[in-house]
Amino acid sequence: MRNAGYPKKQGLYDPQFEHDNCGTGFLAHMKGKKSHQIIEDALHVLRNLEHRGGQGDEVNTGDGAGILLQIPHRFFASISDSMDMQLPSEGDYGVGMLFLPQDKKKRGTCITRVNQLAEEESLEVLGLEKSSY
Repeated sequence: MRNAGYPKKQGLYDPQFEHDNCGTGFLAHMKGKKSHQIIEDALHVLRNLEHRGGQGDEVNTGDGAGILLQIPHRFFASISDSMDMQLPSEGDYGVGMLFLPQDKKKRGTCITRVNQLAEEESLEVLGLEKSSY
């Protein structure tokens, strides 16, 4: 698909503010409607950010290129019982993802620290698989 110029003014977008730089893409449904089309469009934007390193080419850190999604509450609700987890109501919790060391001792140290930090912030950790530590 070729870029045929700037889109027309619509919603929060106004082409008068366009300029060249490495940037980001932002897509959302104006009324918060969940849609798989938003995901397809976000992946299209991400592919078009290849020039800014959106490929995971950086060996040591990664560039953060990706898409941010709504929390899949129905999915979490469907697996919460099998994980022996009491899931709060939709919108009353957040999600974090950790990449933990493969070494069991280091992994346990990291999980202990995450739990300590959560406690310091008056947060409760849910859904941490028991096999992880």
